Amino acid sequence: MAPNVANLSSGSARINELIDPSKKWYNNRRLIVLNAWIFLLLITSSTNGYDGSMMNGLQTLPQWKQAFNDPNGAQLGLLNAIQNIGTFAALPFSPYATDIFGRRAAIFLGSSLMIVGAALQTASQNVGMFIGARFLLGFGLTFAANAAPLLVAELSYPTYRGQLTSMYNSMWFSGAIIAAWSTFGTFKIDSSWSWRIPSLLQAVPSVLQFGLIFWCPESPRWLVSKGRQAEALKTLAYYHADGNEEDPLVQFEFEEIRAAIDFDKTSAASAGWLSLIKTPGNRKRMRLIAAIAFFSQWSGNGLISYYLTKVLDQIGITDPTTQLLINGLLQIWNLFWALLASVLVERIGRRILFITSAAGMLVFYVLQTVGLGVYDTQGKEPAAHATIAFIFLFNAFYDIAFTPLIVSYSVEILPFQIRAKGMTIFSLVISLTLIFNQYVNPIALKNIRWKYYIVYDCWLLVELIFVCKYIVETKGKTLEETAALFDGEEVTDKLALAGARAVHAHEHKEEHLDSEKASQ
Repeated sequence: MAPNVANLSSGSARINELIDPSKKWYNNRRLIVLNAWIFLLLITSSTNGYDGSMMNGLQTLPQWKQAFNDPNGAQLGLLNAIQNIGTFAALPFSPYATDIFGRRAAIFLGSSLMIVGAALQTASQNVGMFIGARFLLGFGLTFAANAAPLLVAELSYPTYRGQLTSMYNSMWFSGAIIAAWSTFGTFKIDSSWSWRIPSLLQAVPSVLQFGLIFWCPESPRWLVSKGRQAEALKTLAYYHADGNEEDPLVQFEFEEIRAAIDFDKTSAASAGWLSLIKTPGNRKRMRLIAAIAFFSQWSGNGLISYYLTKVLDQIGITDPTTQLLINGLLQIWNLFWALLASVLVERIGRRILFITSAAGMLVFYVLQTVGLGVYDTQGKEPAAHATIAFIFLFNAFYDIAFTPLIVSYSVEILPFQIRAKGMTIFSLVISLTLIFNQYVNPIALKNIRWKYYIVYDCWLLVELIFVCKYIVETKGKTLEETAALFDGEEVTDKLALAGARAVHAHEHKEEHLDSEKASQ
């Protein structure tokens, strides 16, 4: 039956009607292959997660401390921050690589640079060489991290886009787990290989991407933007409809993509970097993206991610084996909650997850502050144990939004023409925040100890107020419709209508052919 085009103000309702409910990721061969390629993209985030956890672990290893003269204070801050300084240095170039040469080429370039960086880090003979290697790792990561989440969102089957893009940043913890348990496993090696082995393992995700990325399909959105529409239609059909280019779902997606890219090209919103703040819709997008990027690193989580050893020292847990064990268990805990939220994101919705996350973080960070204060002033051991529990609970609430959603939400609210540039601003804010945190946190912890946590307690209240006021719900919409939300309902309706008309024309053509066959 032909669709009622007049009633298609909600494109999401129409596209859901076009999806075969029996077609699941586990019972369709081409969806299995597509999701395998998407997994190759997801592990980009593993490299970043590996780094933070590895640096936590290395600070515990006596062999690493001895090799680099037990770095502390500002030098330790530089060793942690230098990767993000490398990330910052690559930001002016990454969106151009992603938009001009394609998502796959940018990932290939990034993985190549990270392989070289990991090799140099493993072979380091002094602090200077180690710092240089980590700068190169950060520089390469920027290219891969700018392109990979875009390709995940732009390739995914509509039913699974929300979950898969949310899983991207959640995979941070898969790398963190491997790093935490690698340093735990090499702790007993009485040589420099106790820290060289974890350094070498950091290259594994990049090696996989280096060897396989050009077998992965390119983004249909990027192909359409370059005038390669036949290739885009073929890619959509191959992975979303078993090769049938006339499938109504494929026709809907293809026409909506074309309409969205045409709209972006003809609107004032597509003219260079100034486009990010030129229209009211884009200003709303950038306010949200900059805020959640900043919140993701300035919610007090940076103390735990990069300086867990120092935090545990302050509550009397100084045994290296115990510290490494807590670090390893914490990463598994984090991955569980982040992946659970990723799976449920379409059911619960982004807004509810953000608000719940911010409220929970505020409660348990205040309790951490109390526990640390009690231990510092009274030396009570139960306060130390309670603080560890509060650390785990704080992380659980952080993980349900500020791990899975910060990348996926940013990607989906950005129109195609400014998507790479918008994600560059996202990365810029994160890098600047991390650089500040990684320099200031060890100094502040050393000088004002548990009272430093009060700063984050106050800031978490600001975050809760912000997400309650500004986070817009996006569940149940296609990527193009979600991106158009901030430009007004008329734009969203226009894109949905373009897809619906394509389906209508296709079904009308089929009815005509059927009637011709019947008359013959």
